[in-house]
Parts: sequence; structure tokens; C-alpha cells
Amino acid sequence: MDKLEKNNRTIFFAFGTVVLAVIIIIVAGLIILRPKDDIFQGQAEANYTRISGLLAGRIAKLYVKEGDLVKAGDTLASIFSAQAEAKLNQVEAQEQTASAQENLVDAGARKQEIYALNQVWQKSIAAQNIAKKTYDRMENLYEQGVISEQKRDEAKAGFQVSLANQQAAKAQYDIAVEGARKQYKEMAKSTVLAAKAGIEQVNAVLADSHLIAPIDGEITQVYPQYWELVGAGSPIMSLQNNLDMWISFNVREEALKYFKMHQTKHVRIPALNNEKVEMEIYYIKNLGSYAIWRATKATGTYDAKTFEVRMRPKENIQGLRPGMTVIYDKKD
Repeated sequence: MDKLEKNNRTIFFAFGTVVLAVIIIIVAGLIILRPKDDIFQGQAEANYTRISGLLAGRIAKLYVKEGDLVKAGDTLASIFSAQAEAKLNQVEAQEQTASAQENLVDAGARKQEIYALNQVWQKSIAAQNIAKKTYDRMENLYEQGVISEQKRDEAKAGFQVSLANQQAAKAQYDIAVEGARKQYKEMAKSTVLAAKAGIEQVNAVLADSHLIAPIDGEITQVYPQYWELVGAGSPIMSLQNNLDMWISFNVREEALKYFKMHQTKHVRIPALNNEKVEMEIYYIKNLGSYAIWRATKATGTYDAKTFEVRMRPKENIQGLRPGMTVIYDKKD
């Protein structure tokens, strides 16, 4: 019986030792693995510019590829549009026609045309004189009762027609001598200006046939391939601005006491051999919540919001890439 009791005590002691060891390991693990409250982890971010243009067409050539470093003013891609080229030819032809019409209006009638219109006018005067004499004779004969009233009226109508023809011929001659009216000249000039505006509009679109880098940076992504069709405003590639980078931290509101606007902080970058750099806080804003947000903690602790804190390096950091981890230790 004593031996059995001794064995039970041994088993119980061994079991208790194992349980105690497990508890110690769990507690130690929680202590070791628990993140330190004084360390904040963020990551590097950068601005991106999407390169696009007004011209719809096909990718005629890509001058860069992903990973290339470019300078502002470098040509990135060219787009070919047969439709835009045809439209340019059309508006240029319209401008030439409008200019020719304006020159014709400004020049006025030629001497030969003025002479011919004068002859027509003189001829209409002679015809009017003959018609007037004929009408006068018919009027006398009608009063004497020799001819009927209808004959007299026919002669009168012929005279009135000749008078109208003479006035019309005189007006045509006067227009030729005086030149085009001011309104016609202004209308011709407006037509030329409208045609030139059409050319400028097409050229403005064709200017985007060669896409230019607006800033220095790195090509991070190219979307279309050679000869693929792209629409107006479609992104062609993304350009990363390596000179405009910042660090973004997500911080719970109770920890905002460590982050104040325009403060200078020292952070380290693990990917760059834990290099410590100076950064300035320039942006603090909550990450937002639903408009109908309500606190869910009626008692005890409260729902803490998260804020985004951004820091910008005071100097350009060689080798810093978007996505790299950045550590801020409030002890530093």
C-alpha cells in the first residue's frame, strides 16, 4: 500500500511539474512576443503620376520599360492616330479655302468685271429709253382711241421692267466699284479665324502623340503593349516620384501624445542596415469612420480611433523604396 501511495505521489509531482513548466513557458512567450508599446511600425510611400494623353490611337513606340529612371522632358511613348491626321488635313484645307475667299473679298472685282458690269448698265439704260419712248407713243395712241387699253398697259409694263433692269444693273456696277461690304469682309475674316482655331485644336490633340515625362522619376508600370489601341485619357504608364516620398504610420489615438505636428523624429529603416534618419511630421488625420458610427463600449474601455501620421525625410534617402518598413522607437 505504501508503495502504491509512493507511486501516486511521484506521478502527481511529475504532472504538476509539467503543468508548471508549461505555464512558465506560456507566460515567458507572451512577455517575449508581446509587441513593445514604445515601438511604432510604418512604411515608406511615394506619389505616382499616371501618364496619359488626349489622343486616341495605337501605341506606335514605347521608349521606356518598367524600372527605368527618366528625367523631366524625356519622351516616354508615341501614339499614332490615322483619324487625327486625316482631321488635320481636313481643317488645313478648310483654312486654305477660307483664306482664298477672304483674299477675293478684300481684292474686290477686277477691272474687266467692272467694265463688263458698266456695259450691262449702259445697255439697260438704252433699253429703258426705248421702252419709255414706246410707252409714250402707246399712251398718245390710246388717248386718240387708236389702240386698246391692253396694248397701252403692255407698253407700260415693258417700260417698268426696263426701269427695274436698269436699276439692278446700276446696283451691280456700284458694288463692283465700291468693293465688298464691310459685313462680307468681317464674315470672311471670321471664317478664316474659325478654320485656324480648328487647326489649333487638332494640333493640341496631336501634341500628345508624344508623351513626355513631367517630372524625374521611375517607371513602375507600363499598361499597354506595342500597337495596342488606347483611348483618350487612358493611362499609359505610372511614374513614381522618388523625390517626393514619405513615411506613413497608423497610430491609435491614445498614442498621439507622442506625435505632434512639425515635430522632428528619428526613425530607422531595417532594409537600409537600420540607418537612422531625421523626419518631420507634416500630416495627422483620422482614418475615417462611417457617418453613423457610434461607440460600442458602454462601460469599461472605449473604442479608440486610428490616425494616420505622415513624416517626410528632411533629406533625400538613397535606396529608400515604397513599401519598406520604417520603425519609430519613442526611446530614440
